[in-house]
Amino acid sequence: MATREDDGQTEDYLFKIVLIGDSAVGKSNLLARFARDEFYPNSKSTIGVEFQTQKMDIDGKGIKAQIWDTAGQERFRAVTSAYYRGAVGALLVYDISRRQTFESIGRWLNELHIHSDMNVVTVLVGNKMDLKDTREVTTAEAKSVAEEQGLFFIETSALDSSNVVAAFKMVVEEIYRILSRKVIASQELEKQDTLWVGNGKTVVLQGDGKPASDNVPPRNPGCCSY
Repeated sequence: MATREDDGQTEDYLFKIVLIGDSAVGKSNLLARFARDEFYPNSKSTIGVEFQTQKMDIDGKGIKAQIWDTAGQERFRAVTSAYYRGAVGALLVYDISRRQTFESIGRWLNELHIHSDMNVVTVLVGNKMDLKDTREVTTAEAKSVAEEQGLFFIETSALDSSNVVAAFKMVVEEIYRILSRKVIASQELEKQDTLWVGNGKTVVLQGDGKPASDNVPPRNPGCCSY
């Protein structure tokens, strides 16, 4: 299991991101290029699970992306639920020069949805864009599928590093944006306490503890105390 050493600094958030897609589409080289700026032209799949950690700074927040690679398991349809557990992001990779890998997108999305949260931020990645002469999947076609499935989309080349960093930043930044919106919404709820009163009416107390005037039910002059 490969990891990048920590420098002792703490992060505000840790995001687990998984790499999925058919064998030999370049998942491991995308990760190697992103995490270490390396490329292995004759890399061979190894059995097991590997991950790298990479730190980013977004809006002044320290983000640690923990990126998991199937490490050859996909060849044997052996990717387990444990691999997906806790993932908040995914890069679904296909090879633009092999249509078969593109046609597997539906199966991988189904597996992702079965084993993880339906709200996992997913980027469809068309890798090996340097193989222009042998392209079998057009950019327009892939964009169309991404739109239909509600995915982000980008084409990359692990060989010449084109868009590799952008692909990983895309998924991390979107996860952070979603998380930020949830935090803001939670903070807004904490500022307001809802007090239930008679006749199904409510008084919403603001952060200063005073009721919002629009929500205060009218006082009943005929009411008596007992």
